[in-house]
Formats: sequence, structure tokens, C-alpha cells
Amino acid sequence: MAEHEHEHEHVRVAVIGSGFGGLGAAVRLRREGVTDFVVLERAGSVGGTWRDNSYPGCACDVPSHLYSFSFAPHPDWPRTFSGQQHIRAYLEHVADVFRLRPHIRFDSEVKRMTWNGERLCWDIETSGGNLSADIVVSATGPLSDPKIPDIPGLDSFPGKVFHSARWDHDYDLRGKRVAMVGTGASAIQIVPAIQPDVSRLTLFQRTPPWVLPRMDRDITAAERWLHRRLPLTTRARRGILWSIRELQVQAFTKRPNELGVIEALARRNMARSVKDPALRARLTPDYRIGCKRILLSSEYYPAIVRPNVDVVASGLSEIRGSTVVAADGTEAEVDAIIFGTGFHVTDMPIAQRVVGADGRTLAETWKDGMEALRGASAAGFPNWMTVIGPNTGLGNTSMILMIESQLNYMADFVRQLDVLGGRAALDARPSAVDAWNRRVQERMKRTVWNTGCDSWYLDANGRNTTIWPGTTTEFRRATRRVDLAEYEIRRPPAAKEPKQTMKPTTADTTDTADTADTADATDKAVTA
Repeated sequence: MAEHEHEHEHVRVAVIGSGFGGLGAAVRLRREGVTDFVVLERAGSVGGTWRDNSYPGCACDVPSHLYSFSFAPHPDWPRTFSGQQHIRAYLEHVADVFRLRPHIRFDSEVKRMTWNGERLCWDIETSGGNLSADIVVSATGPLSDPKIPDIPGLDSFPGKVFHSARWDHDYDLRGKRVAMVGTGASAIQIVPAIQPDVSRLTLFQRTPPWVLPRMDRDITAAERWLHRRLPLTTRARRGILWSIRELQVQAFTKRPNELGVIEALARRNMARSVKDPALRARLTPDYRIGCKRILLSSEYYPAIVRPNVDVVASGLSEIRGSTVVAADGTEAEVDAIIFGTGFHVTDMPIAQRVVGADGRTLAETWKDGMEALRGASAAGFPNWMTVIGPNTGLGNTSMILMIESQLNYMADFVRQLDVLGGRAALDARPSAVDAWNRRVQERMKRTVWNTGCDSWYLDANGRNTTIWPGTTTEFRRATRRVDLAEYEIRRPPAAKEPKQTMKPTTADTTDTADTADTADATDKAVTA
């Protein structure tokens, strides 16, 4: 090995991010016997989006027992829908129990990742130093980089401005005039939390959401005692929650017209609190429920009918000094502007920092839309995988199910490289990526997400590159193993590919002991 190859640290696997995806990848690597890995985290603690989003009222809209790893059940969830602080504490607990902290490099933001075709590895520049890795697992997540619209006059606004995911806890909202921009999942939690404290709240609603009641309650001490004493009850609870949501998928993916019953429930939820017909009209969506994310709240409508709240059924278009102006001309004087305007989902900033085999960035490769084989591998980016990649999002159930499926795929990816032996890399074939994406987009056509609304699931070209158009069971089956026929095997330029002494497993071959165990674990993860 040349002397220059020892100039910086080299690891087998580099995981980017320490949210659910990154910590899950780290646990799975350890379980596969891989200990030569690092987790690169740009912040000073674990948690990902559940660390960054600490706004008042922040909570999950997936039941607690389903929004946790199957391999790390938590019997002591305090509520049926957990708050941000409890989910973050759970992730800290996972990092401790599975002894992940020695692998985590905090304050190490990835600045650039470049594929080294000579050495078949990734050269990684971070704010905490440089290193290289045979494999990169990108788990930065789609809800990590806030999006603030370019509003004329925003730079000259004299008051306080921040995004919901970068909440300024040092700024006291009591007695202030506040503009809340957006009516998405974060906003409907923030509004009820701050409404009692502010002097006036002006809510800028570009598109009204469908809102269902949030059936949240304390989990009783008896329930928690039972879950601790009989772990089977925790798995049963998770299984029931999963089954109900799995059965609902057909309406979202194949029969959107059946969702009219759910719309009726949402209308009733609104009517209970909003008595003014004119306000109800402004709050009623004109699209099929489910096309945009369905929101859960029992406090949102009661809050916005309070005397100190104004609902502006128009987006924010301009700021003149301390005056905010809506597209319909409505004006309001405010002391603070809070943006609940979402994240860079279809244009993830990390893609600008990944440079592939042909010298192009991932952002350039994805300029016409994100595409990845089985939601994980992009053509031209060998030994690079993403967790929660293109078309792996969900509209009605827990993303942890999809993450665990992708971790199965990652584990088999590492196994396949071990079986190949020597210096090797797997690069997704463009034809395989195209074929996978065509199938996904064909299935997408009849889903509720493609019924005509403008949602954050759609990219700049109007294509849904975010949501998975099927069940979690289908995705788990599709990501059970790596099919080598879908990949090109790369070797160092000067080396000849050695003869294989073992036949790598593919989707069509008989399970080895390892993959059989993985399949069993996979099935248990779905039904647990």
C-alpha cells in the first residue's frame, strides 16, 4: 500500500447522521460483526430531527409503540403519542444500550464526499477532520434542513425571525404579535401551544390541511407495568398498531375514493369547534384527504377560533418593515415571524456534497428528480447507500418500518462485498435504477398522492419522488436482499477480478444461514 494512503483515518463504513436512520444503521452494523465504522454527526448530540425540532407542542403523529425500533422496544412510553422530549430520550437510550457512543464523532459535519476510483473508497471531508471509508451510509434524513421561502423584505424585518426547526428558546413570545407562516404538521402543534401567551397571532394559510382528532392519552401505570413484566404484550400492541395501518394502505394506493369516509370525520372534527360558516369555508380543503399529509390535532381548531387569532387564507408575499402582507393584500403588524414551511425534501442539500465516479455531484445526477434502486443506491455512486431515500416515505404509518427494511438491505450489501473478497465496490446499474423507478412511478399514478394537490411530496417537476406507493410488507420483501444482477462490480483499475469461490446470494438464490436468520428477524420486525 502506498505511503500516502496512511495520511488519514480509514474505516470500513461511515454513517452520516445520528437520528433513527443513523443509529439504526450503527446497531445493525454491530450485529453483523462490523465494528470498524464511525457515525458522523454535525451537531453535538444524537437525535436528528427529534433533536432539532424542539418547538412548543412538538410531538409525533405515529403511536409510540410503533414509532420505535423492533429490536429496542420501550415498555415505558408515557403517552400513546409521544412528545419530542420522550423520543429524543429514547434515541439517547438506544445510543447507550447498544454502546454506540465510541463510534460517534460529534461536531463533524460532512463538507464533501468524493469517490476515489483508484482506491475504491470515499474520501470524506468533515468539519472535524478528514477520513476515508469503503462504504458510506447516508442517513441525514429528509426533515433535516429547514426551508424558508424567499420573501421580499424579509432581510429588513426589524423583529425576530426563525424556523420551527430552529426554535429560539431565548425569545419570549409572551405579549408579542406573532405571524405563523404555514399550516403543516409543525404549525398545527405550535399554534395551540403559543396562542394563550401571545397578544395576537396571525396565521398565514396557503392551503388548508385535513385535520383529524388526535386520540392521545396517558399510558396508565398498569399498562406500563404489564409491558415491563410481559414483553409479549408490547410486541402484541405494536403488531396491532401495524396491522391496522397496513390494512389502510389500499385506500391510499389503489382506491382513493374510499377516503371520503375519513373526510367526513375530519369535517366533523372541524365543525365541533369552528361555528362560523365563513371560517369553516376557509379551513376546508378542496383536495382529497391524504393527497397532502393528514394532520392530527384536537387542539388546533379550538385555538384558531380564539379572539386573538386571525386566519389569513393566503400565503405571505411581502414584508414592509414590521408589516407582513399576504398575497390577498391582508396586512398585519408583527413583532416576530415563525416559519413552519417545511424542509428540503426533494432537493436534499447533502446531495450537493456527494461527488460520484464520473465527477458529478448527486444533486447534478438528480437534477430531473431523485431516483435510487430500492430507495438506497444511486447509479454512479459505488458503495454509497441512503436511508430514507427516494420513494421510501409513508403517508399513514411509521417510518421506522421502512428504515429497518433499508437496514436489512444495507446488511446484505456489506455481506455481498465480503463474499466478493478483495477490493470491490457495487455500483447500481442505470438500467436497474430506471426499471425500479418506472415501476414505482407507474404504481404512483393511481394513488391518492397523485390526485392533484400541491404537496411537499412532489419535486419541482411535479413528480412524487418521496412516497412509497405500497405496503411496508411489500417494501420489506423488495429490500430483503441485494440482487447482484442489479449492480456492476468494480475492482481497482490495475487488478483483475479474482475468481469467485463462493456464489453471492441474490434475490433468487437459496438462503444461507446468515440470510435465513436475517429473513426471520425481518419477519419478526414487521409483525412484532
